[in-house]
Amino acid sequence: MTPESPIRVARVIARLNIGGPAQHVIHLTARLPRARFESVLLSGRETPSEGSMRALAAQWAVRPIAVPGLGRRLTPVDDARSLVFLTRFFRRFRPHIVHTHTAKAGAIGRLAAWLTGVPVVVHTYHGHVFHGYFSKPTTLLFLAVERSLARSTSRLVTVSESVKRELERYRIGSPGHIAVLPLGLDLDRFLGGEARAGEFRRELGVDDRQPLVGIVARLVPIKRHEDFIAASALVAARIPDALFLIVGDGERRAELEALVRRQGLAGRVRFLGWRQDLDRIYADLDVVVLTSANEGSPVSLIEAMAAARPVIATSVGGVPDLVEHGVNGVLGRAGDPSATAEAIATMLADPERRRAMGEAGRKRVRDAYGVDRLVSDVDRLYTDLMRGRDSWSSRS
Repeated sequence: MTPESPIRVARVIARLNIGGPAQHVIHLTARLPRARFESVLLSGRETPSEGSMRALAAQWAVRPIAVPGLGRRLTPVDDARSLVFLTRFFRRFRPHIVHTHTAKAGAIGRLAAWLTGVPVVVHTYHGHVFHGYFSKPTTLLFLAVERSLARSTSRLVTVSESVKRELERYRIGSPGHIAVLPLGLDLDRFLGGEARAGEFRRELGVDDRQPLVGIVARLVPIKRHEDFIAASALVAARIPDALFLIVGDGERRAELEALVRRQGLAGRVRFLGWRQDLDRIYADLDVVVLTSANEGSPVSLIEAMAAARPVIATSVGGVPDLVEHGVNGVLGRAGDPSATAEAIATMLADPERRRAMGEAGRKRVRDAYGVDRLVSDVDRLYTDLMRGRDSWSSRS
């Protein structure tokens, strides 16, 4: 296949809720060279509790096309509306490439691409939903669907080597079918975060000596905030002036606030909701924690490391590809608040270790997870697929 100029790309995502996938698609749509790519972004609607990245899209002059019915929930009528809309849109736009992101958009978008004969179809797994999300029968159904869709997908992409290995273990895709392209984020404001040190502490009314421990994540079951809260209770008993911050929002907020009250931690654990000033927040945190049961490539850890913060995280999904235990952070088992608490207390007691791990983390992510690298990788992937090359299989 000889690439035409410009190459028309239709990028589909279920919704632009706060998180890595939304940032990923916005930056790709905005920053791929316009002389060679004509990119459009199609998206469903996020719910109010999920937050929205539409302000970032507007900042980069990306105007998402609304897909009726596309969103988080599985509903046959809405899913059929989305499929009809995408099929009609692809027939008009005639994309050379359809690139889907997230599970639901991946299923509906790839089916629409197949129905309309799109030459190149790419799907990115920013993680997966094959454990920790649904019942066993539902998971088996999703696995069957994904295995079938993979056969009509030109290239599967994962954001980490660990997620790639998990897909291969689930028998999704064929050998050499999966390319690993790590997330690419705009990290500049975090790399220069020291300039804002002290601002957030003044907002909270705490001084430089008071330990601040934070988790930045959507308030959804897979993030297991209850483990963070349990660990906070254990640390609070040892370090009376430590303050614990939960940044983010979501469906579990009321439940988790009630849990904090039952644990007697009101005032010690604070819920901050969605924040746009994460550079200020990371600059003043002593430790950043993530207690997830499953992850792809967690944005909060990448941002924290860019801000030179030490991280403590569960060793799940793509986290070990990012965090090297004992070098730029600490890894532990999921569902073990006692171990998490011990790691937090040990880290808070050793400022020099925090500094060294923070600097090692910044060095790890500065170039490897930058947006320029992402755009270059995807440019090369698209160009190779349009030319019928298979060079990415040797890198997978």
